[in-house]
Amino acid sequence: MLSALISNLRTIGAAALCLAAATAAQADTYPSRNITLVLPFAAGSGTDTTTRLISQHLSQALGVAIVIENKAGANGMLAATYVAKAAPDGYTLLVTTNTTHSANPYLLKNLTYDPVKDFTPIARTGDLPFMLVVNPEVPAKTVGELVAYGKANPGKLSYASGSSSAIVSGATFAHNAGLDLLHVPYKSSPPALNDVMGGRVSMMFVDILTGLPHVQGNALRSLAVTTKDRSPLVPNLPSMQEAGVPDFDISSWQGYFGPAGMPKEIVTRLNAEIRKIVEKPEIKAQLATLGMDAFSGTPEDLGKFVNEQLVLWEKLITNAKIEKQ
Repeated sequence: MLSALISNLRTIGAAALCLAAATAAQADTYPSRNITLVLPFAAGSGTDTTTRLISQHLSQALGVAIVIENKAGANGMLAATYVAKAAPDGYTLLVTTNTTHSANPYLLKNLTYDPVKDFTPIARTGDLPFMLVVNPEVPAKTVGELVAYGKANPGKLSYASGSSSAIVSGATFAHNAGLDLLHVPYKSSPPALNDVMGGRVSMMFVDILTGLPHVQGNALRSLAVTTKDRSPLVPNLPSMQEAGVPDFDISSWQGYFGPAGMPKEIVTRLNAEIRKIVEKPEIKAQLATLGMDAFSGTPEDLGKFVNEQLVLWEKLITNAKIEKQ
């Protein structure tokens, strides 16, 4: 019996050593083929545009092609589930936001992934502030005027959404300002914004990158940013709180994740390269023109941040009285 036990332990130990050696070899040769970045939003969204810029530099740093795959739908659940089920070899990664990793657990009844257990945090890349935009035909040039108009015309105003940030921002605005607003959900931000510009929906909370060109072209009117303080990206816009809506502080963050169980050496390599890119002054400046406040940190920083954001977004969604769908 004892000899058999010793033999089994030796076999297990040998297998573990082989696995460790294989993992180390895989890390040493990584990457040896194209890497796919899966995005939960459509082409043209803020996350898509900033990721394409970062991926150009990441491709050069790693010496392989970076393929962007947009899997919009189900509030980001399609993309997140796809990556969660992928091989944890560093070749299929998720570039996502608070939509999939902060808000969905409290917005969706049948979530098909766990934002903590099913993923390996790699690197945070920054924040994407949102702003409130309205169709120019809406008779309001300030948030105060919009609230007054909404209260005088209950049920007449509507808001579009193409992400959880937009959903929660709209519901928080309606609740905190005491307004009766119709929610019109979309698969992603670009088509939602098209309907706001077309006058089919009154307003929308949208990332600055996606909305600002249309504001500058006078197809939309911007009223405020969703962060507690003014954003240096659009310093002329007041915050929602400054504009008179209490307890309003919502921002979208962005980060890179892999499936659970990725080798530490690969995570370390990816984190190092992404941080080098994001922290370059010239790239930070480029990302700022795209509406992104770029910065980074360690994988451990991102993991801790995700857990903190889950607590925050549960509170935001509960306070806004949004029911799970």
